[in-house]
Amino acid sequence: MPKMRAVDVAVAILEKEGATQAFGLPGAAINPFYSAMRAHGGIAHVLARHVEGASHMAEGYTRTKPGNIGICIGTSGPAGTDMITGLYSAWADSIPILCITGQAPVSKLHKEDFQAVDIASIAAPVTKMAVTVLEAGQVPGAFQKAFYLMRTGRPGPVLIDLPIDVQQAEIEFDIDTYEPMEIPRPAASRAQLNKALDMLESAERPVIVAGGGIINADASAQLVGLAELLNIPVIPTLMGWGTIPDDHRLMAGMVGLQTSHRYGNETMLASDFVIGIGNRWANRHTGALDVYTAGRRFIHIDIEPTQIGRVFSPDFGIVSDAGAALEGLIEVARERKAAGTVPDWESWVDSCVERKATLQRKTHFDNVPMKPQRVYEEMNKAFGPDTRYVSTIGLSQIAGAQLLHVYKPRHWINCGQAGPLGWTLPAALGVATADPDTTVVALSGDYDFQFMLEELAVGAHFQIPYIHVVVNNSYLGLIRQSQRGFEMDYHVSLAFENVNSPELEGYGVDHLKVAEGLGCKAIRVREADDMPAAFAEAHRLLEEFRVPVVVEVILERVTNISMGAAGIDAINEFEEIATSAADAPTAISPIVSPALSPVG
Repeated sequence: MPKMRAVDVAVAILEKEGATQAFGLPGAAINPFYSAMRAHGGIAHVLARHVEGASHMAEGYTRTKPGNIGICIGTSGPAGTDMITGLYSAWADSIPILCITGQAPVSKLHKEDFQAVDIASIAAPVTKMAVTVLEAGQVPGAFQKAFYLMRTGRPGPVLIDLPIDVQQAEIEFDIDTYEPMEIPRPAASRAQLNKALDMLESAERPVIVAGGGIINADASAQLVGLAELLNIPVIPTLMGWGTIPDDHRLMAGMVGLQTSHRYGNETMLASDFVIGIGNRWANRHTGALDVYTAGRRFIHIDIEPTQIGRVFSPDFGIVSDAGAALEGLIEVARERKAAGTVPDWESWVDSCVERKATLQRKTHFDNVPMKPQRVYEEMNKAFGPDTRYVSTIGLSQIAGAQLLHVYKPRHWINCGQAGPLGWTLPAALGVATADPDTTVVALSGDYDFQFMLEELAVGAHFQIPYIHVVVNNSYLGLIRQSQRGFEMDYHVSLAFENVNSPELEGYGVDHLKVAEGLGCKAIRVREADDMPAAFAEAHRLLEEFRVPVVVEVILERVTNISMGAAGIDAINEFEEIATSAADAPTAISPIVSPALSPVG
């Protein structure tokens, strides 16, 4: 049997497992691993400017296409601690990424050696496995187990820490005999499926809540198939947005305190039966549980047993892969349709469609400086249904989720639970790396954009093109809005007089100069009527230079975005309600796809 360095074994396993895209930064303690990547040649690598940025790039890469697992690589000590935010973000949203760190020699781990930190213990709470490999012979097993855990049950991240002497030690290994472990797929039983359909058939106003587990299972087509077969409205969660197209008759809108639609909340409140599939009843989706659950029964289907009953006890719980559950439900539902036992819910669907057509938020404002709602109206016109949107947190993301349109799974790529500022930019680079042929549009407020601004240089360096829409009100907008409850506006303003850019009139950071200094292209827009031309120019620059293009939109400094603090029955709309179709020309259902053709 041939002898190989442990790092050569690890790189060969990565390729055999199909994980061939890495993001990271070399360093002394991880250089042996980099030497193996260089020699092997099967792993592509993007040099990040910050290891946290690399971890978010890996996330974006994973989230883009079924089966992807992004790799993040860093050296010992602070590189590993810099990854923790990315690991937390991936763990919270059930995203598999593999983080690999270098480490001091095994003999030095207890001697407070330079950059020798117990990263496995630090990372343990936010990973499915975090391990420092102390014996070179355990490297193959550690990597095989990592891929098994990342793909099994509720997906999630893993960290493998490799001491430098372990990396360089030789072991006997035959890659030709290595096989990835088979992944179990728990499936709902026939008895469970029959009970679920029995309960459903007793409902008068049922809805399906479609979570991110459906996207993880690559089962969006099955979701739409079940909804159409039974004629039941679908409410996607924020992580499940795109499982059913926004312009589908059965897409009933999102529900929640922030990233929700008026018609979605009203439909949930009018329903009497909910079947949740691959969702986790996140608090910003449910709001106050007494409001959310009152007067309706619940079925919860999830691949992770401990998720059932975690937030509230459903009337019936099923542990199953979302795809397997949907396939089983379709099979049983077809039998019942043929037998004529499935109720006719057409009048209920009609009422949902009516709410969707009328309960809209106003977007058509001509104010200067601009209101943010108009930005999303123009984005809906400028970017086609194949666009992949990337966003993370703040008023920009909340308003974007309320007002943009998404038509396909994995086309709204959002850090849902963790919400770290700065995530959007590196994640967008990961998305664009995974899908270079589709237009990727990132959406940030100015503060999110400033957090990891240096990663723009990565896009210029490696020619990773995407469009970054930055809505600039020079405020921590969401925190400012939250501070209203404390009657204060304290340290949330980012405005200052920039001595180098007086034309910004107090808006502070000159994002265009910074972006251009990092090798990218940038456009500033101040008036709504100029936005179509700006987006067209951004697309042209993207095609010509193959670098990130920043479109900064100067907003009015204060806009309160619709949201609530308690129940989904008490959303403060701040009077920004559409009173006619002209107020919301891109939001009235059904959405007219020809008006959403790509720019260019």
